[in-house]
Formats: sequence, C-alpha cells, structure tokens
Amino acid sequence: MSERRKALRSRSLLGGMIAFNRRSSTMDCQVRNISADGAKLSFCNTATVPDRFEVTIGQRERSYEARIIWRRPEEAGVQFLAECQQAVAVPLVWARRLRRCEDEKARLRRRIAELTDSPIA
Repeated sequence: MSERRKALRSRSLLGGMIAFNRRSSTMDCQVRNISADGAKLSFCNTATVPDRFEVTIGQRERSYEARIIWRRPEEAGVQFLAECQQAVAVPLVWARRLRRCEDEKARLRRRIAELTDSPIA
C-alpha cells in the first residue's frame, strides 16, 4: 500500500473536541495521530459527524477547520483546511448560560424602563 499523505504523521493521544452547526453542537474525540495537514480522530460514532467541522486540540491550544477524508464506524481521517483564529471553542453549556444571562438582562432593562417612565405615586 502506498503512502498518500503529504506530511508525516506522528502518533498521539490528545483530547479534542469538534464543533458544528455554528458551534451549537459539540462532541469529544481523541486525536490518534497528527501532522501539519491533518489527523486521525476517534469518536464513539462517526455517523453523527458532518463532513466539515471545527476541531479543537486543547493541549496544543489550536483549532482547525477540518473536513473528513475517510470514515469508519469509530474513527475518521481529517484534512485541516485552515487554522481558526479562536484557539478554543466555547462549550455549549457556557453559550446557553450566556444566552440566559442576556435574556435576563434585557428583561431587567425593560422593567427599569417601566418603573422610571411611570409617574411616582
């Protein structure tokens, strides 16, 4: 079997996370080998993983836009398309908490406006 990779991959066992659907969906993964151009990722199930996503490797403080080159039931080979500017994806729990805080802030501002605009009794 001939080697088709452009860059040599080194074995690794790094924790990673992929994000898709505009970062509203995330999934943990393991980076089994990595090079400058791509990586082999292990998942619980690749059937739910889209063809393109963002992968974050926390221990290396790097995020990449990636696309799947090949897939098996529990692993996939990805090509890095570009390095993302943001080093770490925001966890979904934090994004939801921020949304709730923003909604509460808007509600409180409306209530303050109601109280200050009404005549004092």
